[in-house]
Amino acid sequence: MHPVDPRRQRRILSILVVSAILIWIDSTVLGIALERLADPVDGLGATPGQLQWALGIYSLFFATALFAAGALGDRYGHRTVLMLGMSVFGVSSAWAAWADGPVSLILARALMGIGGAMIMPTSMAIIGWVFPPERRAGAIAAWSASAGLGVAVGPVLGGLLIDHFWWGSVFLINLPIVAAGLIGAAHVVPNPRSPHKRRFDPLGLTLSTLGLLGVTYGLIEGGQSGGWGRWQVWGSIVAGVLLITAFLYSEWREANPSFDPRLFRNRRFAAGNVSMAALFLTITGQSFYITFYLQGARGMSALHAGLLSLPGAMGVVVGSAVGARLVRRFSVAAVSGTALAVFAACHALNLTFVVDTSLVWFGVVGAVAGIAIGTAVAPTSAAIMAALPMERMGAGSAVNNAIRQVGSVLGIAVLGTIVSNVYQDSIASSLTSLPESAREAAGGSAEATRRTAAALGRPELVQAANDSFIHSMHLAAATAAAIALVGAVVLILAFRTKPTPVGAPGAEMSAVPTEAAGPLEPERAG
Repeated sequence: MHPVDPRRQRRILSILVVSAILIWIDSTVLGIALERLADPVDGLGATPGQLQWALGIYSLFFATALFAAGALGDRYGHRTVLMLGMSVFGVSSAWAAWADGPVSLILARALMGIGGAMIMPTSMAIIGWVFPPERRAGAIAAWSASAGLGVAVGPVLGGLLIDHFWWGSVFLINLPIVAAGLIGAAHVVPNPRSPHKRRFDPLGLTLSTLGLLGVTYGLIEGGQSGGWGRWQVWGSIVAGVLLITAFLYSEWREANPSFDPRLFRNRRFAAGNVSMAALFLTITGQSFYITFYLQGARGMSALHAGLLSLPGAMGVVVGSAVGARLVRRFSVAAVSGTALAVFAACHALNLTFVVDTSLVWFGVVGAVAGIAIGTAVAPTSAAIMAALPMERMGAGSAVNNAIRQVGSVLGIAVLGTIVSNVYQDSIASSLTSLPESAREAAGGSAEATRRTAAALGRPELVQAANDSFIHSMHLAAATAAAIALVGAVVLILAFRTKPTPVGAPGAEMSAVPTEAAGPLEPERAG
């Protein structure tokens, strides 16, 4: 079943790592460009809502396209879909680099999300076919470790490019990686297909995409100057919830659904996914407002802001190793639950951040948060999969990945909207002396207020903008701390006792993960 020799296995894994780095770099590099994109002269003059869309639309389409990508790989070969995904990613990166407006950038990012969704599940399927069970865990660990490299390199390289070139250069990072990945995949990677082809689910894809778009649109639109009282806001949220409900109902009725909601009847599977959704929600939400804190309120360059992400990125690497060791001696509740509680405390410590906070203290909090993230993710992910029988692990893995991406979308929508709403309310009293047209132009964001202050020669408005933004950031951080703490409590309660052995009376579905995917067959020559 595994005719690939070890030397070729290593070459194949190196190509798959390259494709994974592509995803992780792109997931972090745009954040460092947000301040520049908001500039109407050097950027696109994007509003806070448009910036939220530029970040969130990627995760939204990534989440909803994951299942379709896996089904396409089963039918047409996983290398075929992998290469198609990398090609889509490269084309959309070039589109994003030369986007002529916020809408064009948002559309390019949506296409990038689809490309990313085609890369991730096909890479895992290829690893499952190429590596025998005794070597598979190590291959997956090496593939997953690319996340640390991408998260560390993305903001620093992006900051360096922004400081020396135009904002679109951050997307050009992807092009040589795509070229290397395509050449390597064509020459080295096999094209396995599954003999048990999953059903392509156009109805589920449509309902889930439109539902998430509706909820996200309503949440982001509520943070704009019109406020929450408009019918567009609540109508979109209600319509989105109804569509998602219809999606879950349609999947529940299917014998072999692409997204199986029945898995959530397993208490540990459900709790683990809730905790991971809370974690990724708060990570992405924080990454949104921290960019404006460093480059806007503190006036740092993009490169310096990118360098300040390194303690957190290195912390994730350290935490992953620590978590793997600790979970051998202690329970998931003790290890991951404590780590999530520490992560919640780090969000609470964001309330100590002001305009002149020591950067050493900022780095220490970031490093501790990174260690907590690394310590929590790996043991929790393994425990989520161990809660399922072997034949359900493929479906469970897809659901787990989708839930994380949905958490990322909601983090940007919810926490970003809190920052916008609170800032607009807080700055309003400082703008009363301005003419109505200037007041409207200045009130939407801290960046808009600073531009108005410079144009009118009103330096006191810069201080007011910074104070109002810090206040809005603190409320968002407090919300993030509460959400992360809820995730910790849910995880601890679900995993506080050892699972009943499989086959015992009253046992939950449980299994030790061995082979997550069914047998695959290589593409025949000719």
